[in-house]
Amino acid sequence: MANEFKTFTQRDIDDTSVTLYTCPSNTQTTIIGLNVANILSVSITVSVELYDGGGNDPTHIVKDAIVPVGSSLVAVGGDQKIVMNATDILKVKGSQANCCDAIASVLEIT
Repeated sequence: MANEFKTFTQRDIDDTSVTLYTCPSNTQTTIIGLNVANILSVSITVSVELYDGGGNDPTHIVKDAIVPVGSSLVAVGGDQKIVMNATDILKVKGSQANCCDAIASVLEIT
């Protein structure tokens, strides 16, 4: 089994869910860090969703969390980790147009 650390980014996220990361087939992934930064001059809300096997119904990691001006939300980090299975999808959604940037650090195990 090979282990590989990777980083994925998404800029200018708006009020529709955007894919930050899709776990490849024949792979397990551990999300070791997920940060969402407010890039506006007003407070926003952020949701982070996990779709099991590419399904249509998300499980929320965080839903409508308030992120003040000049701040970021650490949705995953520290002692908290989340394991993704093959074809699971990680998505991020903000509360308005071009309101946030997201960074995910993962460990892929193949």
